[in-house]
Amino acid sequence: MENQNLQITSIDQLKNYKSGQIVELPPFGDGQPFVARLRRPSMMSLAKRGKIPNELLNSANSLFERGPQGLMQKGKFDDETMTKLFDIIDVICEASFVEPLYKDLKDIGIELTDDQYMFIFNYTQNGVQALDSFRPVG
Repeated sequence: MENQNLQITSIDQLKNYKSGQIVELPPFGDGQPFVARLRRPSMMSLAKRGKIPNELLNSANSLFERGPQGLMQKGKFDDETMTKLFDIIDVICEASFVEPLYKDLKDIGIELTDDQYMFIFNYTQNGVQALDSFRPVG
């Protein structure tokens, strides 16, 4: 039985989706807003294309399933775990930024804040509804 209310997604709609969404990230500091165009990359596709190195696949899987807490060892992050976390987040940022490109930010020495990294991770995993926790209440 077909649902009469559903409409097939058009190629133009898919093209718009691929170009990403304009999103306000947490600011760099007071009076330093940061707005970028982001997309939600497929983590499976990143792994398949070798963007997530084999040695990080288990850690990436834990991160995607349980969030950053999935990488904790005995209730805390050790140096190796932190390195793995940032390596994975770096891959995610590279695949997520449409405008500006993540590479361009790094090339000019812009380092994202911890809040921005976690914001991007949450966005890639859960879409715009995940961003509500980052928005000020008021």
